[in-house]
Amino acid sequence: MKVLVSGASVAGPSVALWLGRAGHDVTVVEIAPALRQGGYAVDFRGEVFTTVLERMGVLEELRSRQTGGSAMRFVDASGRKLMRLPAEFSGGELEVLRADLSRVLYEHSCAQATYRFGDSIAALHEHADGVDVRFESGIEETYDLVIGADGMHSVVRRLAWPKEQVREKHLNYYVAGWEVPNTRGISEDSLLYNVPGKVASVAPDTRDPKLAQTLFVFKAPVLEYNRRDLAQQKEIIRQHFDGLGWWVPELLDGLPAATELYFDSISRVHVDRWSTNRIVLLGDAGYGATFGALGTGTAVVGAYVLAGELSQTPDLRTAFDRYEARLRKSTSTTQDGARAGTFMAPATRFGITARNKILDRPFFLKQMLKLAQNMSELIELPPYSVKEGQSVQE
Repeated sequence: MKVLVSGASVAGPSVALWLGRAGHDVTVVEIAPALRQGGYAVDFRGEVFTTVLERMGVLEELRSRQTGGSAMRFVDASGRKLMRLPAEFSGGELEVLRADLSRVLYEHSCAQATYRFGDSIAALHEHADGVDVRFESGIEETYDLVIGADGMHSVVRRLAWPKEQVREKHLNYYVAGWEVPNTRGISEDSLLYNVPGKVASVAPDTRDPKLAQTLFVFKAPVLEYNRRDLAQQKEIIRQHFDGLGWWVPELLDGLPAATELYFDSISRVHVDRWSTNRIVLLGDAGYGATFGALGTGTAVVGAYVLAGELSQTPDLRTAFDRYEARLRKSTSTTQDGARAGTFMAPATRFGITARNKILDRPFFLKQMLKLAQNMSELIELPPYSVKEGQSVQE
């Protein structure tokens, strides 16, 4: 088949790798001019996720790039430790920077797929013989299959799904991150400073000790802004954190020079059906929840299942139905785990104190780690394997 994949972050390159190996003609289109370099670390927990990475042939390379995670030390305005969570709490079994993950997936898939950066889908017209696609660049092509792997704010979903079939729920928080000079010499723990409804964090950069990575989370209703306007997003962050103590003013001083900024709402999306006749959603585009819901691992597994089901039958409708049937229940459950905003930035001082006291006890910490592990095992890994040049059951 002639396949178009929208999005070159995680889900897109993952499905491109599998479909390219199976012999399909795959093009991946990405609105960014190149692979994105920013973004926080992502982790994989449980045998299901690592098994898929191993079958993709990327597990060992990712292990060579793993950050090892960093402990989370919550501090007051003077820097005094209030509570500390061990590295395995945030890092899982395998933690890598999102940029490194995207790079590895791209490098392993680019021999089997064509990548088109700096372009995006402008229009879709689905008919019996294919999907006519017009790109923002003016290029027009027809594809047998279009896969929307373009994240929570999916262009494919917006163009191809009626609004009444899509429900986006804002979870009352926003998250931001950017790179700053490591003037404080941070080398081990991530440091986190809370006030009600906000947290400012800084962590060592695992690639360059001269740099550090920030993570800011704040409580807010739905905000109107241009997703392509970095200056506007930076101003929103500054407005919400101006006047705070600790190292916040210094971290905000590094914001104007940031060329790679991650900024998004913490939200989740529900789509009544993940596919039409020739268009299908993958990862966050169809069942995403930003920040804290195993989204990265679920996207990788979803790509494996979608490609595997397509390898089993020439009928797209049947393959799409099987793909959704295998993943719908588990992804709904993992989406419910997207409570990172309330965990990172409780809305009240009482909430902050209660969180610190509860997680400072080994029993409760062990239970939370067990819960995350159990969530990762909700996805049943199908027994098929898509191998180069063939599609067979193991």
